[in-house]
Amino acid sequence: MAKESRNDKRVARHQRIRKNVYGTPEKPRLCVFRSSKNISVQVIDDVNGVTLASASTVDKELKSAIGYGGNKDAAKAVGEAIAKRALAKGIEEVTFDRGGFLYHGRVKELADGAREAGLKF
Repeated sequence: MAKESRNDKRVARHQRIRKNVYGTPEKPRLCVFRSSKNISVQVIDDVNGVTLASASTVDKELKSAIGYGGNKDAAKAVGEAIAKRALAKGIEEVTFDRGGFLYHGRVKELADGAREAGLKF
């Protein structure tokens, strides 16, 4: 049997988390995905199955301002961007879904940036 990869373990953690964390129209889910070179985040209403807002280091306006997308500074900028976009759509409170990633480093910086820009979670 092949050794379970780090990503397989992360996906398993995410599935365990998702049993309890879901987004409603009143309090959508803020879902984070982190790769080695980029980070992206979506605000999702799981009841209707729609993405209400998103931000990523590959977005044109963020990519030009950030440069490299795989560091803490980029994660903080993405957090601030998602907060602005969510607040513009009237979303003030969200449920944080770390996607099976440790709440540490870039994931923590993204969360801190979103909180500082006005999102509540």
